[in-house]
Amino acid sequence: MKLLLVHPSPLMYSEIYLRLEPIGVERVAAAALAAGHEVRLLDLQIFSHSDLWREIEEFRPHAVGFSVNYLANVPEIIDLAKAIKNARADCFVFVGGHSASFVAEELLEHGTGAIDCVLRGEGELATPILLEALGDRQLGKVPGVVTVEGSGPPPPLLLDLDRFPPARHLARRRHKYFIGVLDPCASAEFTRGCPWDCSFCSAWTFYGRSYRQSSPEAAAEELAGIQEPNVFIVDDVAFIHPEHGFAIGRALEKRKVKKAYYLETRTDVLCRNREVFAYWRRLGLLYMFLGLEAIDEEGLKAHRKRAHVDTNLEALEVARELGFTVAINLIADPDWDTRRFEVVREWALSIPEIVHLTVATPYPGTELWHTESRRLTTLDYRLFDIQHAVLPTRLPLHKFYQELVKTQGVLNRKHLGVAALRQTAGIAARLLAQGQTNFVRMLWKFNKVYNATRQYEEHFRPVRYALRPPRRAGVMPPRAELYVHDPRAANA
Repeated sequence: MKLLLVHPSPLMYSEIYLRLEPIGVERVAAAALAAGHEVRLLDLQIFSHSDLWREIEEFRPHAVGFSVNYLANVPEIIDLAKAIKNARADCFVFVGGHSASFVAEELLEHGTGAIDCVLRGEGELATPILLEALGDRQLGKVPGVVTVEGSGPPPPLLLDLDRFPPARHLARRRHKYFIGVLDPCASAEFTRGCPWDCSFCSAWTFYGRSYRQSSPEAAAEELAGIQEPNVFIVDDVAFIHPEHGFAIGRALEKRKVKKAYYLETRTDVLCRNREVFAYWRRLGLLYMFLGLEAIDEEGLKAHRKRAHVDTNLEALEVARELGFTVAINLIADPDWDTRRFEVVREWALSIPEIVHLTVATPYPGTELWHTESRRLTTLDYRLFDIQHAVLPTRLPLHKFYQELVKTQGVLNRKHLGVAALRQTAGIAARLLAQGQTNFVRMLWKFNKVYNATRQYEEHFRPVRYALRPPRRAGVMPPRAELYVHDPRAANA
């Protein structure tokens, strides 16, 4: 069977700072290839809608699968699904991915027949079963499937992360993937899942609080086969278990793999497992993303980070001592006033780290979605991108965006534009000499992408597709109802 897998277009944040390899789609593609299907992949972060239509005309797929990891991509995917069905009624169209798993029934309603099914949960095991079921249309037996007729068995967890290494050869124009100065940059996955339960996050509800590790040998073998000189480690929290990080590192040393690395982790994990991060610094780990989320205890408690301000400050010191370049995330609360923005600016300018702001957003799949949904000021999918305020703001909305963009602009002037080019002139020149332009283009994009008036006016666009609030708005359901994957599946 011919399968075309499609990753949607970039969102606001990724227009500037990064464009990551769609490793999840590549893993699903690998599973479909292993089952004997003919597979192609098109990444709309890089390609255009006209390229998609050209692919459909030339390849003539029997099935098209869309990945919806980000809620703001939902309207684009629905419109593309309808267009494909209008052009080729016999083509089976399905949707999967992280965000799709929490709004499956809504996607089917919005699709009005154009979306044949939604696959909830991880896609590697379920997608080949789905493709096999298309022959007799017995979709109800497919794990994780949701159709207008009902749902199939629970979605399965991929217990063996080594089983389907990403089909990287299907991702074309790979030189377009980057994160900051790591240009070009591939992605790799060492672990999957997160044991913590932050109130704003849906990783733990998606995975059922499971946590799985690849084998060190398989992880190292995969990295050895990556052509790019740079790798972004996509784990939700890197090196929770230091012995796993050390084992991967030793396997890399045995293979003489030399790369530059970027990863994400928690401040308490960095402080507790300092030795493994120091070891990886020697292996080539240069950049680190830390989700501090707040600069005071009150904010950390509200987000249920289970970390303390002292730990966050200690982690920054550890990262500096080890020689990492660190990017920090803070969550901007819609309740912030001008004074609070000023305090955040002063704090962020007092430290050498890169500071990013994201706006507190209650996503489906998070506890905040249930506790805050009554207060939502919009149900427009496109605004659920952590760059727009979907809850009431204390400041007038346009003023809130002015303060937000002003704060981001002040912080980014330390790291973008002329200041950044002065600091990275050698890197920029080397990348340009190699034909890599992603990083250099990034330096000048901030004012073009972030604009208070643009963000404000986007609230007044006609809304064709709207989110459906929880049935019991303001009421926290039992935790078992939040999970996409059964927590017991990881121990089966």
